[in-house]
Amino acid sequence: MLSVVYKSPKMDQTYLFVERRDDFSRVPSALLDTFGTPQLAMIINLANKTQLGQADLTKVKTALKTQGYYLQLPPPPENLLKEFRAKNKL
Repeated sequence: MLSVVYKSPKMDQTYLFVERRDDFSRVPSALLDTFGTPQLAMIINLANKTQLGQADLTKVKTALKTQGYYLQLPPPPENLLKEFRAKNKL
């Protein structure tokens, strides 16, 4: 199963996986407006992968089959103050 991965020029560390190169027909237009003009990042064969960097491989494959795309968002920022308070029971 091949997937084409595009990065967002507007949103740092945000990637859009689709089934075919330059085929955004199944991606909602509102999402594309927010995402910006997709910039090709890579083409990967998901069949040969056992894991992806930050995305769950099973979720990516399922989303591609059911909705035709998968949106990978960046991890949430660390809340160091909250971690400090929890650790020190403040």
